[in-house]
Amino acid sequence: MGKRNDTEVPKIDFVLPWVDGGDPLWLAEKAKYSPSPMADSASEIRYRDWDNLQYWFRAVENFAPWVNGIYFITWGHIPAWLNCKADKLHIVKHSDYIPAEYLPTFSSHTIELNIHRIKGLSENFVYFNDDMFLTRPVKPEDFFKNGRPCDTFGLNCIYFGEDSAGHFNGSDLEVINTEFKGQKKSIMKRDFRKWFSGRNGGAVRMKTFLLSAWDWFPGFHYDHLPTDLCRSTMEAVWQKYGDVLDKTCRDRFRQESNVNQWLFKYWQLCKGNYEVRSGKFGKVFHIDDNNFDELCSAIVNKRYSMICVNDTPKTTGFEEKKQRVKEAFESILPERSGFEL
Repeated sequence: MGKRNDTEVPKIDFVLPWVDGGDPLWLAEKAKYSPSPMADSASEIRYRDWDNLQYWFRAVENFAPWVNGIYFITWGHIPAWLNCKADKLHIVKHSDYIPAEYLPTFSSHTIELNIHRIKGLSENFVYFNDDMFLTRPVKPEDFFKNGRPCDTFGLNCIYFGEDSAGHFNGSDLEVINTEFKGQKKSIMKRDFRKWFSGRNGGAVRMKTFLLSAWDWFPGFHYDHLPTDLCRSTMEAVWQKYGDVLDKTCRDRFRQESNVNQWLFKYWQLCKGNYEVRSGKFGKVFHIDDNNFDELCSAIVNKRYSMICVNDTPKTTGFEEKKQRVKEAFESILPERSGFEL
């Protein structure tokens, strides 16, 4: 078989939203619209700065040089060190793509649900949060294979608890079970080899087996890692459930009744528009005292292709942990990237 020509590689963009939670102008505008001091669970944890965004860009340059474009979404503030003229970098303000009737917004859901409106965005893109990092070289086919998004997938139950995203997940599932009513068994039969692929891992397959008897979807396995999405998927969901998405986008702050971007992921999976990716491809670290050493070791030793450094209420000793995470990233990405001044 001949060597694949680079022109055959589909365009894949990376999308990254970012908020400077310490920007006084942003804080002043947020305060004007905030119905209460705690709106949107706006605790310090949601916005405190780990000062590691530069390593996200270094990682992309070193580990995914094939990326077509990087769309950096911002309210308007820009990191002082960011080279806005860097090749492949597109600075996108909320006002550049979010409909005016939804602005200003302080809800990540509105920012996410309208990504397909970004001018120039490719059909295939990977959506990152700013706590998600590549930590070793990756290939385009790790994210899109045969033109389809890659994912680790199975059934699960929705967890509702303090500081959980269960409410959003439940709203997503309401749409999914409406759209695919009566189709669960035929969907699972159609994609049986995907649902029960060994690449999903034993625990995921076992949950899928135990939850397969019901006629409706109780929930899906979800890792808090970058999501591979198709622009056409978002357009299709907006076309059919635009009223639901519109209602969420009109909330300036997140509400428990909102849907979120997982809806697009679940839609793709139910449509069979995905390829199975190993559950070992990435790792989520909900930081606490028990897993912090493992997190730092995973970065230093490049144990996973991508990780999530998720700040939580259990993250104690913030300043010390922030410094150690920076040191871990510095050990594998010591050189400035072209995205830095």
